[in-house]
Amino acid sequence: MFASFAQVREDLAAHTKGLSDADVWRSIDGIPALGFQLRHIAGSVERLTAYLMGGQLTNDQIAVMQQEGTPEGALTELLAGVDAALARSEHRLKTLDPASIYGRRSIGRKRLPSTVIGLIVHLAEHTQRHLGQAITTTKLLGTVKR
Repeated sequence: MFASFAQVREDLAAHTKGLSDADVWRSIDGIPALGFQLRHIAGSVERLTAYLMGGQLTNDQIAVMQQEGTPEGALTELLAGVDAALARSEHRLKTLDPASIYGRRSIGRKRLPSTVIGLIVHLAEHTQRHLGQAITTTKLLGTVKR
């Protein structure tokens, strides 16, 4: 998990280098803006970590999720938000008892069944999926005339 998060940090730093704050919220043919992807990475890490630790979402987490597409925030702020969410998740993951790896967890209002290990895997793959989308978006931004 920690290597996955390190890759997120490294790849975002490399692929967002030179982008302007205006680029972050530029829409290209209906593709979600880079700003959305960055907010979604941060927010989904927070939400999946809450489930992984045995909790459910707070009202604040739900409100943040509903605002992920709102075009506000500079690139540096959004990247700092991703880094902070990853750091909080890493800190919480370090507190997990290895004996709990197959412990049951539930997700969402419907309390869908999962396990600690299932959520760890999902946290890594979901974060990497949106990292890939963010990288693709940055590449498209470079091909669009500014």
